[in-house]
Amino acid sequence: MSAKFLENFGSKLAEQWVATLLTPAFVFWLGGVAAFLQRFGWKSASSWFGQQPQPLQIALLVGGFCLIAASGFVVQRFDLPVLRFLEGYWHPLLRSLRRWFIARETKRSQQISDRWQQLLQIDPAQLTVEERNELVQLDWQQIYFPLPNQIMPTRLGNILHAAEQRPLEKYGLDAVICWSRLWLLLPDAVKKDLQEARADLNTAARVWLWSLLFIIWTIWAWWAAPVGIISSIFAYYYWALEAATTYGELVEAAFDLHRHLLYQSLRWGLPADPKEERRVGKELTEYLWRGR
Repeated sequence: MSAKFLENFGSKLAEQWVATLLTPAFVFWLGGVAAFLQRFGWKSASSWFGQQPQPLQIALLVGGFCLIAASGFVVQRFDLPVLRFLEGYWHPLLRSLRRWFIARETKRSQQISDRWQQLLQIDPAQLTVEERNELVQLDWQQIYFPLPNQIMPTRLGNILHAAEQRPLEKYGLDAVICWSRLWLLLPDAVKKDLQEARADLNTAARVWLWSLLFIIWTIWAWWAAPVGIISSIFAYYYWALEAATTYGELVEAAFDLHRHLLYQSLRWGLPADPKEERRVGKELTEYLWRGR
């Protein structure tokens, strides 16, 4: 009976957990076990485990997988706070540090803009291949910066904040206020793409948090610190930033292609031209926000 129980347990529950959102939790605890065994020795741990009664062994295995599941569930609840932190919405106690990072991002934005303007002044026929590529890259980088007076302290925050601003600049629609209403009107295929992009962004934030938590295992093994730091850097720069870019572009595209659904559902007259649309869009935003 116990062998059959273990077989079912391993083939069904473990496969489902490790294959889904619990994977970062599984890796975290696996690293903790490895650090523990390095500190106290594999032989002593395996000898102690082997000396325990079989029911206790089963209970320890079940308890271990339950711990993985519970920790994965708890950390997942922090997806939004962690993402907000990575965006740069920090506690007031970090106000000075936030100002320093904003100044740094503002300087980077200005440098990009100055270099872009410098290349634009050169005759296109005189530009080298490298300068043309640089001009294209600088043009893209400027898209992911919000207005100068609304720059965030982190790159992730600037990417998402810029995506929120673009519907307001183009159509007068405040994305923060209008998004919940527009979401209900979007086609299912569009919702699916947005949900997948947001899930990818949330997963990147979750992996970043698990990577920082992994440093805890330095109490038993020195290598936990570099592994945790490198993993957190990778999760932020090579995962979260790209996921935020994709998500922001999809949100902007939803406004570009489906904003008319918002006007129609609210029985609000569709504007005739872009200039008129910005004015009407601001009025619609005011109506949704304040009811007038």
